[in-house]
Amino acid sequence: MSSRQLSDTKNALVSNPEALSDPDYSDDENVLPGEEIAADDDLLDGEDSDTDEIICTHSRVHSIPALKLERFKKVLRICLRQNAIQRIEGLSSLGETLQELDFYDNLISHIHGLDELTKLTSLDLSFNKIRHIKHINHLTELTDLYFVSNKIGHIENLDGLNKLRMLELGSNRIRVIENLDSLKALEELWLAKNKITELTGLGGLPKLRLLSIQSNRIRDLSPLSEVPQLEELYISHNALENVLGLEKNTNLRILEISNNKITSIKGLKPLVHLEEVWASYNQISDFMEMQEELADKKELTTVYFEGNPVQLRGPALYRNKVRLALPQVQQIDATFVRT
Repeated sequence: MSSRQLSDTKNALVSNPEALSDPDYSDDENVLPGEEIAADDDLLDGEDSDTDEIICTHSRVHSIPALKLERFKKVLRICLRQNAIQRIEGLSSLGETLQELDFYDNLISHIHGLDELTKLTSLDLSFNKIRHIKHINHLTELTDLYFVSNKIGHIENLDGLNKLRMLELGSNRIRVIENLDSLKALEELWLAKNKITELTGLGGLPKLRLLSIQSNRIRDLSPLSEVPQLEELYISHNALENVLGLEKNTNLRILEISNNKITSIKGLKPLVHLEEVWASYNQISDFMEMQEELADKKELTTVYFEGNPVQLRGPALYRNKVRLALPQVQQIDATFVRT
């Protein structure tokens, strides 16, 4: 890259400074066509036609048909991360073999071109410009589906994905958990960094064991009674003031509630299988309550309470007090302790 091009690139990065601070900023309507730098004539020229994996990342790929993928008759996995692909096309000939398809960090706005890929088990469309989930119902073999950091406002059109085990929708514009009842095999649901206010819509997921919903607007945990089988809950950076409502979630092993407004951990006593409690940067002030709620948890190995009044009021004695209250614990914050 010439010095002039480098200078132009630097200027472009700051030409819209509001985009750096506003997560909803969009200037799609005013994008000017830039100079298109052509990729090599045949990026995959040296690739064995019998290969089962194609990896072509950060290679300025604009056109999938230009890769001439139809010559690879045994390919199982294709990774086209960090390119400039706008359209999903040129993949129909791979329908008999392709199982994993990765378009992480491209310029895709619409989901098309997957009609023949019925053997896909993993599809990654993270870091694109997708607004609507469409045209994937026929991918009935999918087990893992990624839509991190798009512009999706609604959970929709997932009916038919009966084998889906993991759904990642973090960093979108979702306000309501909805339209998930058909996903009876779903085990992991990732919804961090959205605009969700309520934990409703989970009752139809009998196998859900992990829920990640950090950085939302949750105040009430009681709807989680509809998913008593839940084992891992990650709900930091919300608006919780207590942990009441988890009494029926007796299978919980990992509870991450850091960076809320929690003043009391009363309500954790029924959670007999807890192994890790992450509760940093709340308003917890009572060592006695900590002991009452957690001392009987024989499987508890890790606790985080830094940044709470229990630590800030007496940092020199804090760790010893936690050890006295919870002698079974092996790790307090980032420090391992003797057992």
